[in-house]
Amino acid sequence: MTAVGNEVSARTSSTRARLKDFARVATDRVDDAAEAIGRIFCPHDLMPVDRSERDFTAHHNCAGFDGFSVNYVAYGGSVAINPGCLDRFFLLQMPLSGSAAVRTTARELTTGPQHCASLLSPTIPTEMTWRDDCAQLILLLDRKLVEHRAAALGGVAVQPVEFDPAVALSGQLGETLSARIEALVTTAEQLGPRKSLPAVAAADWREQFLNVLLNEQRHSLSSAIDVFNGRTEAQPAALKRVRAYLETRATEPLDLAELAEIAGTGIRALQLGFRRHFGTTVSEMLLDIRLAHLNARLKTARPGERIVDIAFDLGFTHLSRMASAYRTKFGESPKATLQRLS
Repeated sequence: MTAVGNEVSARTSSTRARLKDFARVATDRVDDAAEAIGRIFCPHDLMPVDRSERDFTAHHNCAGFDGFSVNYVAYGGSVAINPGCLDRFFLLQMPLSGSAAVRTTARELTTGPQHCASLLSPTIPTEMTWRDDCAQLILLLDRKLVEHRAAALGGVAVQPVEFDPAVALSGQLGETLSARIEALVTTAEQLGPRKSLPAVAAADWREQFLNVLLNEQRHSLSSAIDVFNGRTEAQPAALKRVRAYLETRATEPLDLAELAEIAGTGIRALQLGFRRHFGTTVSEMLLDIRLAHLNARLKTARPGERIVDIAFDLGFTHLSRMASAYRTKFGESPKATLQRLS
């Protein structure tokens, strides 16, 4: 830890510092702060602004876990921070005091307590200005964890994930994240640095944050996740491909996983899509196609062909159910069709 004794302590933010027993950096030297905090997060440019050199202090407390960490970071005065691309991790920054102007290549926002938090993605260049003795609780999530989970949720290949950087703290998501980060910080403070969080508990915290962020905060794979999990409609063209496949493979066993792969969705999304677009289920459509094929075969049956043989060829295994469904669709029994046209 870099420290300058009582002088730094006396000049820290008026906000109660968190994770005090996990102190990593405490200094009033800009170069020392940039180097020490850069080793924990990533290399970055750090510079006081608005004649804040005399007010400058930096504090960084960090409790690390498997794949994530929770941090308390505070700067005295106002500072400009330029990390560029974070590269290895995502940062969710929850403000406790002061404010921060966050600029990415796509958006600018101002964060502050009870107003707005920021969520920084590793592939998006970012610049920040922390003002008025800004202090924040920061959740760091390993990039690989986030990207692999997003790919699994969306049924796609692993790829970069880029979040909308603004998290409204007045909304349900903001309130949920605030409460969970506060609970995690409190848990870490109660344990202290000498005790480790049990692996099961650490995994539970990790899962909570991954699921909330990937399912509730908009990002570059949100649409894929929504479609794959049936929260939005699959594209009609994809469903038409499945219907055409059923038409040509009506006599083969039904495999929902294979059909979902053809549609490029999850099984649940495929089922919901059929309900919305066709007003039927996959199984019901397959039955309807098979009944149509049965009707056509009966109309062109050769002398001596049996209904049971034709039905088995078309994939029917329960003859009484087949006969009932056929009667409902065509208004007569399969036997009546065969006799009428023979």
